Amino acid sequence: MNDLYEIFSVKNKNVLITGAANGNGRALAEAFAKAGSNIFLIDIDGDNLKNLVEEITSQEDTNVQFETLDLGNAQELSNFLELENDFDVVINNAGITLGNHLFDYEDQDWDLTYRVNLYAPYKIIQEVSKKMSKKGSGSIINITSLAAELGFPDNPAYVAFKGALKQLSKAAAMDLSASGVRVNSIGPGYFKTNMTANSWKNKALREERSNRIMLSRWGESSDLIGISIFLASDASSYITGQDFYIDGGWLSKGL
Repeated sequence: MNDLYEIFSVKNKNVLITGAANGNGRALAEAFAKAGSNIFLIDIDGDNLKNLVEEITSQEDTNVQFETLDLGNAQELSNFLELENDFDVVINNAGITLGNHLFDYEDQDWDLTYRVNLYAPYKIIQEVSKKMSKKGSGSIINITSLAAELGFPDNPAYVAFKGALKQLSKAAAMDLSASGVRVNSIGPGYFKTNMTANSWKNKALREERSNRIMLSRWGESSDLIGISIFLASDASSYITGQDFYIDGGWLSKGL
């Protein structure tokens, strides 16, 4: 029985998590720390990031490193990757959403969404996978969205770049397959996070979205832990280039 559990272990794995200070990233950081991973956390929200690290280190006997980093700044990201690129697992969780109708969408919002939601994961994958390939193993997990599959209104950049991140995952999985590095994506459905706070507070919108979900509830950040641990562990050693939608059944629901 212990051998069975061992394949799900992420103990002592070096895990990079972006966008770790809040919401889904925070839940993943706490979970991997509890599971015994050595975690490196990055986020633009330095105050909440420091609070998270203090919380984790007070409760868990594990190695935690962190850095306040603006993923929308290509030079900052490049400087970080020159120094920190030796990981067993990468979770590209960071993302932003800047909503507006297509007619009124600002170029600066398009460019920033691109830099954070697509360019940053691309550069992280490109640099980190070099060292992973030399070791002959590694797992890269890209957090996409239902928007990678479905059209959502008033948010062309978010939908475009989440769809592109899904396809980048497949392209990277192909290029890295000979090196033993696996790449998969996880697409959350409607989760209760800061990003969806306005929809949650609006009763009509909350009910409308709940009605689209087979399980009739919004996701909690903890709902991403199981699939993330699985994809980071040896239990998923024969899985690459796949998309996993953690959406309570939204994509599959008919009438």
